[in-house]
Amino acid sequence: MSLVKRDQKHIWHPLTQHKIKQEMLPIKKAKGVILTDEEGKEYIDGISSWYTAVYGHCNTYITNKVHQQMQQLDQVVFSGFTHEPAIKLAEALVEILPSKQQKIFFNDNGSTATEIGIKIALQYHYNQHNDRKVMLAFEEAFHGDTFGAMSVSDLSVYNGAFQDHFIKVERIPVPNGNNTQEILNKIEKIHQNTPLAGFIYEPLVQGAAAMKMHDVEGLNQVLKFCREKDIILVADEVMTGFGKTGEYFASHYLEEQPDVVCMSKALTAGLLPMGATSCTQEVFDAFYDEDIAKGLFHGHTYTANPLACTAALAGIELLTSEEIQQNIKKINEQHLAFDDRVKNHSLVESTRCIGTIYALDLAVENSRYGNLRDKIYNYFMSNGIYLRPLGKTIYIACPYVINKEELEKIYDCILNLLENFDEI
Repeated sequence: MSLVKRDQKHIWHPLTQHKIKQEMLPIKKAKGVILTDEEGKEYIDGISSWYTAVYGHCNTYITNKVHQQMQQLDQVVFSGFTHEPAIKLAEALVEILPSKQQKIFFNDNGSTATEIGIKIALQYHYNQHNDRKVMLAFEEAFHGDTFGAMSVSDLSVYNGAFQDHFIKVERIPVPNGNNTQEILNKIEKIHQNTPLAGFIYEPLVQGAAAMKMHDVEGLNQVLKFCREKDIILVADEVMTGFGKTGEYFASHYLEEQPDVVCMSKALTAGLLPMGATSCTQEVFDAFYDEDIAKGLFHGHTYTANPLACTAALAGIELLTSEEIQQNIKKINEQHLAFDDRVKNHSLVESTRCIGTIYALDLAVENSRYGNLRDKIYNYFMSNGIYLRPLGKTIYIACPYVINKEELEKIYDCILNLLENFDEI
């Protein structure tokens, strides 16, 4: 029986309506930026497999480190025990995180990382007997699939069946350079009526909202305004973290730094599942008490798994190396050069770029072309390029090890799509 048939027999895939999408493509191996299917066809991974494998698939430096670690300590409970990989990783993260981050709470994935960030913001005020039970979030936000994360997200296709069970959330528009005062006025009004506990935000780039990018100064003012009102700032850096925006974290572009940072995806370079949530000493101190009930009672069986910690440590060593930093700059330069070639095309509505992230919106209506997203996706795959359009938005978030020729192949495929759009 083929892999496709065996898959169909037992597996329920994420983000999939199986009655419509019945066959999955079996991938046999991956190396560097190349995915290879069971027929031997190769695909350039233009999105780092959902922003994770940023140093390339099966990176030898990382896999060797993890192989060495698994000979010594594979897994141990992290409640009552500790171990060197977790301690070293915490030390390494504090070195590259936004300023004042001091404590690291390990977890399993991006959704649990933000879930914990939300719980920290709410319990921070609860522990101090502040009546603050409402979170603030952006319109079109996405923060994950667990209940707290869904509550602060704003994508109904993900959340419709569960909305009656959500925590209370108020929403504001993304700063665009012209609406900052309007946003500040709205926060002021909300806070007067229902005091806010925390503001969770994707700094500078909203990934699931088709790579919508923020105005830096506007976001700075929003964060400053929230800080003045003791609203805990929770930066969801699950997608933006670890170099994708050109800085280690997108928050480094901002003057106002977060109280809490949520991490996952590229944290372990796509090798193993892991998340982490960091906070400042001031936030931690609100939980530090002789009253056991004031502790953060949240835990996962695989918290701080030694193998995942080792993969993350190896990834940070690569991220901070001169070679990877130069690669990130070169990718950004290539993106900008490509943008000059494509931004004035009649089928391009708008473009944007930061670090290794590039996005363009097509000047077309989905209704005219049926299921536009799937048609674009299939076009890229048929040409050996793995990109996942978001509606009519095409974006690139490539591995940092991609070479110039491989990136040019992605650009050429996008240009060919534009030139032959009526034929897809």
